Amino acid sequence: MLDIFFRTLPFFAIIGLGFGAGRSGFLQPAATAALTRFVFFFPLSAMIFRFAANLTFGEIFDPDLLWAYLIGTTAAYLMAVGVALWRRQSGPVTAVEAQCFAIGNTGFLGLPMMAVLFGEASVAPVMLILAIDLIVFSSLIVILINLGRGQGLRPGTLWLVVKGLLTNPMILSITAGLLWAALELPIPDPMNEFLAILAGAATPGALFAIGASLAIKSAERIEVAAWLSFGKLVIHPACVAACVLWLIPVAAYPAQIAIATAALPVAGNVYMLAQHYGVAPQRVSAAIFLSTLASIITLPAVIAWVSTF
Repeated sequence: MLDIFFRTLPFFAIIGLGFGAGRSGFLQPAATAALTRFVFFFPLSAMIFRFAANLTFGEIFDPDLLWAYLIGTTAAYLMAVGVALWRRQSGPVTAVEAQCFAIGNTGFLGLPMMAVLFGEASVAPVMLILAIDLIVFSSLIVILINLGRGQGLRPGTLWLVVKGLLTNPMILSITAGLLWAALELPIPDPMNEFLAILAGAATPGALFAIGASLAIKSAERIEVAAWLSFGKLVIHPACVAACVLWLIPVAAYPAQIAIATAALPVAGNVYMLAQHYGVAPQRVSAAIFLSTLASIITLPAVIAWVSTF
């Protein structure tokens, strides 16, 4: 485990560097928002497109992995829903807390980290997991919040879901890359160099942006945030492990990637949704902070375990 810890430490060191820049005031909140937007729309999209363009749909689409990860994540999601309802939380708050259990920082942290630790072959299962997160659970929270507010499944709600998917650069990058690969188009050298240079900024930029954004988040209901962090870092990967190892067994390599990806800390886009709808944003920000901090220890432990498969 010590070897894995030292291999993951540089990732968290860059997050810490970003946190220091944000906390010290060197990077103002507006600059942090601009940096996050830049990374999200440009370097990360270039990285995803470049990876996807060298894959086929068959390499990404693994039905056993899809169902195993989806069922495992749904199990963790429903556990969060049950506990929130037992605590008599409102429908929108319940949806937000369940989202913290289910959605990890797959794009900004998981994709670059898994590629370094497990090799570029990990990109295919990570992209499948990313698609599940974006298409299923990121759509579900919008629907549940609107249902919880008594607005029902109006055309406006469904349009918000569809619009979110159609304008998400990660979905667009995966789709464009797969189409490029399906058409068997070669990537010209100048284009490949352009993508490589731009994608090179994705990993340090994304990690730095994570740290800087953590520095400006406020905390609320620490005990609830601790529960949500425990759910994301422990319960979610345990549920996914049960599914990929026993319920719907998948090959050892994608099982490793699925469990490790499930062990990632709470994603920043959960906070963006909570803030947009005005539903417990401080609670979510505290969960993101605590889960990211704790994952310095828990994530290497999970990766060390799955590496024994």
